[in-house]
This record gives sequence, structure tokens and C-alpha cells, in this order.
Amino acid sequence: MSIYCVFCTRSSEKISKTTQKLLEFMAKCEIKTLVMAGADSIFSAYEKAFNHVKPNDEDIFIFCHDDIEIREEPKVFKDKLEKALTEDAGFIGPAGTTRLSENAVWWDHELWKAGFHRGFVIHLDKQNKEYDTPYGPPGEVVVLDGLFLATRAKTVKEVGLKKPEYFEGEWDFYDIHYTTTAHLKGFKNKAIHMNIVHNSGGELVGRDSWHKNREAYIKNTSLPLQVKI
Repeated sequence: MSIYCVFCTRSSEKISKTTQKLLEFMAKCEIKTLVMAGADSIFSAYEKAFNHVKPNDEDIFIFCHDDIEIREEPKVFKDKLEKALTEDAGFIGPAGTTRLSENAVWWDHELWKAGFHRGFVIHLDKQNKEYDTPYGPPGEVVVLDGLFLATRAKTVKEVGLKKPEYFEGEWDFYDIHYTTTAHLKGFKNKAIHMNIVHNSGGELVGRDSWHKNREAYIKNTSLPLQVKI
């Protein structure tokens, strides 16, 4: 079994310190990293990387942002991935929700208050100060945030990485599409505890393409979706 990490970055010539640290971490874990520089679509970049590798079914794929820091011991990190990616597992990651409502916003604050969310992420504010974002206890979820997603290659083959025809934007709602597709196919997505710092507030609601893809997703999906208890 091999583990691969794929992420997009704007330029391979001007890699940020955070991205360089991520590359160093993956090297310590002996994880093969594919950096998709200058891609025009996250969907096509992920698909191209996956097809290039031609993985075995049990191989693990990590799809993540280039602005994260993983604060785990390499062995502990790899053990967490292997342990969580059981036979019935879909995607795993640090944060998600057990219910995706009609607005298709996974971090919906009303659902958060009601205790539907799962996971934990460390974010940075505008002054680059860290603050904890405890969403809820770890567990099965319908959807996961795309800052970090890991899965088995066989799940990727079932779910697919292509952009849905109804999406206009090339960079938005891929995480919602991938993880809810896995859920609807009977896989169990899971939010597990990982010490991950996201060098961002984590919200893209000001981007037009985000709104367009969200609207298209809502029109083409029977919502709400919820984990069966």
C-alpha cells in the first residue's frame, strides 16, 4: 500500500513557507506528493494526478489545500489514516457535519449550535493569530470540508473526480460534491481528530463562483442529507 498527497498551488517557483513545510512533512511521512502548479481547475487537477499514479485499490489519497500545517508525528499521522479508512469508509478529514441542510452550507451556524457538526481545526485570524475551532466530537458525517480529505483509491474510482456538468466554477464545492456522493453511495465519511492548522478563516462565501456552484448543487441534489442514527 502507498500513500499519495495531491494539492494545487499557484506557482511552483514561489512556494510559500507553509507549503514548503507541508512538503517537508509529507517527505518525513514517506508520502509521495504531487504538486499541481498553475492548474485551472481543482477537479481536473485532482483527476489528472490520480490517473497519472494509476493506484492500487488500497492505496490512500490525500487531497488537501496548500495552506495547511499538519502538527502530528509522522507515524501517528499515518496510523490515523490507515485505522480510519476501514472497508466501509468514504472520505475522512478534520471537520464536517452530520446534516447538510437545504442551503448546502456545511458550516451553517444554526446546525452548529444544534450540535450537528463534527471535528476540530485551528485557524488563523487577520492578524495571523491562531484560534481553535471546535466543531464537535469526531464521528460519522455526511460532508467534509475540503481543506483536507483522505480516502482509498477504490473509493475515488467509485465516486469519481470529474466536475459535474452543472457546475460553472472550477474551484468550488468539490468537497461537498465528492463527500456527499460517497455518502449517497453507501460509504461512511468520518471527521477524525487531527491537529491541522488552516492558514485561512476557511470561508469563501464572497466569491461569485462559490454562490453559483452552491445554487447549482442545490438544484441537482435532494436535500437535506443526514447521517442515519
